[in-house]
Amino acid sequence: MDRSTTMGGNSPLSGNTNPASYPNAKLESAAQTAHQTVDKVADTASAQVDRLSGTAHRAVNSAADAANTAAEWASTLPEQAKEVQSKFTESACASIRARPLSAVGGALVIGYLLGRIARI
Repeated sequence: MDRSTTMGGNSPLSGNTNPASYPNAKLESAAQTAHQTVDKVADTASAQVDRLSGTAHRAVNSAADAANTAAEWASTLPEQAKEVQSKFTESACASIRARPLSAVGGALVIGYLLGRIARI
C-alpha cells in the first residue's frame, strides 16, 4: 500500500467533510508520520552500517597488507643469513691463509680456556 494514500479515503483533504471521519483521518496521519519516521531511522541505520562496513573492510585490507609485507621480509631472511655466513667464512679463510701460525696459536689458547672452564 502506498503511504501517501489514505486507507479509507475519508480524510478532510479528500473532500469528505463528514465530522465522523476526522478520527480516521487523524489516525491515518499519525500512521503516515510513524511510517516516515521509521523510514528515516532505517535510512540512517543503513548509512551507519555501510560506513562501519567500509571501515571494517579498510582495516582488514590494511592488516592483510601488513601481513604480506612481513611475510615477504621474513622470506628474505634465510637468503640474507646464507650471504652473511658465506662472507664470514670467506673472511675467516682469508685471515687464516694470511697468518696460519697465529690462527693455530689462537685456536690452541681458546681450546685450553674452554677446557678449563668446562672443569669448573
